[in-house]
Amino acid sequence: MDSPDLLYLDNNATTQVDPAVLDEMLPFLREHYGNPSSGYRIGKQVAQALATARERVSGLLGCEPSEILFTSCGTESTDAAIHSALALDRDRQHIVTTRVEHSATLKTAEILARRGYEVTWIEVDSRGQVDLDELERAIRPDTALVSIMWANNETGVLFPTEDIAAIVRQKGTLFHTDAVQVIGKLPVRLSDGRVSFLSLSGHKLHCPKGVGALYVNKRTKFVPFLTGGGQESGRRAGTENVASIVGLGKACELAATHMDHEAIAVRALRDRFENGILESVSGTQVNGDREHRLPNTSSLAFDAIDSEAVLLLLDQRGLCCSSGSACTTGSLHASHVLKAMGFSDNRARSSLRFSFGRFNSEADVDRALEIVPEVIAKLRRS
Repeated sequence: MDSPDLLYLDNNATTQVDPAVLDEMLPFLREHYGNPSSGYRIGKQVAQALATARERVSGLLGCEPSEILFTSCGTESTDAAIHSALALDRDRQHIVTTRVEHSATLKTAEILARRGYEVTWIEVDSRGQVDLDELERAIRPDTALVSIMWANNETGVLFPTEDIAAIVRQKGTLFHTDAVQVIGKLPVRLSDGRVSFLSLSGHKLHCPKGVGALYVNKRTKFVPFLTGGGQESGRRAGTENVASIVGLGKACELAATHMDHEAIAVRALRDRFENGILESVSGTQVNGDREHRLPNTSSLAFDAIDSEAVLLLLDQRGLCCSSGSACTTGSLHASHVLKAMGFSDNRARSSLRFSFGRFNSEADVDRALEIVPEVIAKLRRS
């Protein structure tokens, strides 16, 4: 079990399960165990629970329930969107994406490039922002999909997704956005139809791991990634992970009620922490666009330290943060996101990401402002 003194500041990696989400799930791990595809009563009861979850997810996204496809995670959602777009038209085998995507997009695009598909990589500037003119020039008549994340998981930088979606739509191609870090933190309204696909993951918004969703615009044709049975209206085979899907629905319902808290209270915690570190630790810089970013994320570079060494000492003090994406922790390579922003290996390897959530408090900030400067000073003396 976690220590009661645990100071968890890594909410972009995963989040604490909300007790209300767990309570909603438990009956479907006990008495409501029927298969939702079954025709008898307990199966139909479970099928109704899935319908309710779909309505709750669509309510948070501002779309129709029929546009929600349940998956196992954000990575599956992203892979499903990319592969569907490529399967729709054999004359369109070109993808446009950025150098700072999550590995779910990045690695998939790299594998596809090795298989003969063409990929255009959009660069970012030192703030982590894309050039919309460069993006527009990159889209060709044979472009199957533009896949650009809504918010970067390492720096929290927000891309101008509405503008990107408008450009892509005007060019007549499909647009996918990895919104895993945005959902629950910022309002999303998909009813305008500009986004073709959107990925989300339950464990980023206080739901257990192992469940996600893919939004598929009702006017967008979709080719299933997983084939077999007729679950999810024939779009994703495999018996549904009912309890987790019910939990995701509840998490989305709760996220809608906590949106103002994320925008105001969580942002205030982040800003107080960040400003306190900048004042107390010399040689500290913020990575990325400080204006257009998630309200909970602070990516900081500390001169003359190694982030992995800092993480070890912080862990000993009970503080959890990260050196970048949790999906690349332990990699010997410097962050591809910070490198793409033009930073040196030294700066990339001296950076830490602190990400706050609704279960953090002012007391957490007080402790962090005590622990982090002490650890940095200790390493710099050694």
